[in-house]
Amino acid sequence: MKAMILAAGKGERMRPLTLTTPKPLVRAGGVPLIEYHLRALAAAGFSEIVINHAWLGQQIEDYLGDGSPFGVSIQYSPEGEPLETGGGIFRALPLLGDDAFLVVNGDIWTDYDFSVLHQPINGLAHLVLADNPAHHPAGDFTLTDGRVHDGQPDAPTLTYSGIAVLHPQLFDGCADGAFKLAPLLRKAMAGGQVSGERLKGHWVDVGTHERLAEAEALIEASR
Repeated sequence: MKAMILAAGKGERMRPLTLTTPKPLVRAGGVPLIEYHLRALAAAGFSEIVINHAWLGQQIEDYLGDGSPFGVSIQYSPEGEPLETGGGIFRALPLLGDDAFLVVNGDIWTDYDFSVLHQPINGLAHLVLADNPAHHPAGDFTLTDGRVHDGQPDAPTLTYSGIAVLHPQLFDGCADGAFKLAPLLRKAMAGGQVSGERLKGHWVDVGTHERLAEAEALIEASR
């Protein structure tokens, strides 16, 4: 199974760090966020990686190269203009092939074990959901008996972690350009085509300086 790291975000809330450094290269515990992903993916048996980029993307290519120092092979999907999550993945589909692939946001930190995602998925998507963080108490979706649902009244919610396995057929009918992933997932949920699991381990959506500090504290504690 191939894996894709989403690395095209601009990181507006992380300024001034992201004025000169692409968000996935922001360091936590002395290591760029995206490097944690590459090392974890390699350890979990993912050797073929696709990375999209836009803002300051050449820095990402210069730092990671062909991936060999991290035990993987990297192909890049440069966007120029950011295409949002859905559009970015759609643009990269020719590099990802015809089978389901893992996708992970480049601006999260987690000690999640990616190896559990090697198994075939039943449907169009499999989402890894985390406990709702303080900055997103309402959550995103409901997980019931291994299936993910949207808009379940009075049901407990979880937050999409930015980790998923997606099948290329999820993007059937899409056209090149900027579009979000969530509407495609919700349509698939309505058809019973999205499975899910609850994330085991630590997870931080590193969207602010405060959450970067949170990730660094967890990294330090694990050393």
